[in-house]
Amino acid sequence: MFSSTFTFKAGQYDQHFHRLDQQIAEAARAIPGYLGEETWQSADAALIQNIYYWESEAALLQLINHPAHREAKAKQERWLDGYRVVIAKVIREYGDGKLAPR
Repeated sequence: MFSSTFTFKAGQYDQHFHRLDQQIAEAARAIPGYLGEETWQSADAALIQNIYYWESEAALLQLINHPAHREAKAKQERWLDGYRVVIAKVIREYGDGKLAPR
C-alpha cells in the first residue's frame, strides 16, 4: 500500500480552485487501486492535510498524471500559501478493524 499526503496552507480560493479540487477527488476515487482518504486540519486551522491511500504506486501515478491534477499543481500559487507532498510506502497497518480510510 502507498499513501500520498498533501499538506498545505490555504490561500484565496476561487471557483476554478473548487472545480479542479472536485475533479481531482472524483478522478482519485475512480482509479482502480484507490483505497480511501482522510482529511485533517491543525488545531489552529492554519494547515490542512489530505491523505490518499493506494493499492499500488501505479494507481497513485494515475492520479499524479491526471490532467486536472497537473493543472492544479501548475497553478497552486494562485490558491495556496505553501504546500508539501509526502509519498510513502506503507509497510504495516493494524488496528481493531473499526476504522478504515474513507
